[in-house]
Amino acid sequence: MTDRKTELAANLANVEQRITDACVAAGRKREEVTLIVVTKTYPASDVRILSELGVRHVAENRDQDAAPKAAACADLSLKWHFVGQLQTNKVRSVVGYADVVQSVDRARLVTALSREAVRAEREVGCLIQVALDAGASGRGERGGVSPDGIEELADLVAGAAGLRLDGLMTVAPLTGEYAGRERAAFGRLMDLSTDLRRAHPAATMVSAGMSADLEQAVAAGATHVRVGTAVLGVRPRLG
Repeated sequence: MTDRKTELAANLANVEQRITDACVAAGRKREEVTLIVVTKTYPASDVRILSELGVRHVAENRDQDAAPKAAACADLSLKWHFVGQLQTNKVRSVVGYADVVQSVDRARLVTALSREAVRAEREVGCLIQVALDAGASGRGERGGVSPDGIEELADLVAGAAGLRLDGLMTVAPLTGEYAGRERAAFGRLMDLSTDLRRAHPAATMVSAGMSADLEQAVAAGATHVRVGTAVLGVRPRLG
């Protein structure tokens, strides 16, 4: 193996062990949790290596990075997730490669995604991004809709042509009542997921947890964890 493949294989094995251990501690089966590797800032060559190592889910948060990378890896059997804040002027591009958009947080975005999904003759999975730090504006610092806005937005997605309501996503908040309380934050997301599934039983996906807090997410019941740094390492800053 190349040095990079050896490095990624070791990192991936470590993350897999962390997820397995977290599942054992939570009394869950390993297959209940899907690892999504966040490949932002890393080249298509790394995505190819990850695919060779068995990774099937990859995520990006910037369309300008994701679009050429997805094109370069179009021959691989991968499921692409878009996890960043998404502007409507990027929707057409994102719909071209993303199987799931995890950052749906406003009605205007739902409308744009639906229009482009229909145009491209694709079905795009959508997660409602929940902002547990939402203030008076109803939005969080890193995007997302307040818990009070989930029901309306979910109904909109569920009724939109070309879209599929898959579930909920959150990022552990840095401010507000859940700051520094990742386990409580993810537990709150699970409660909101239970509420959502009463009206939308198929919306079972719960995306939560990253490199630093995946164990808390697994303990809370997350179905998907989004891990970047722990698999790919920390890239040196340019300049």
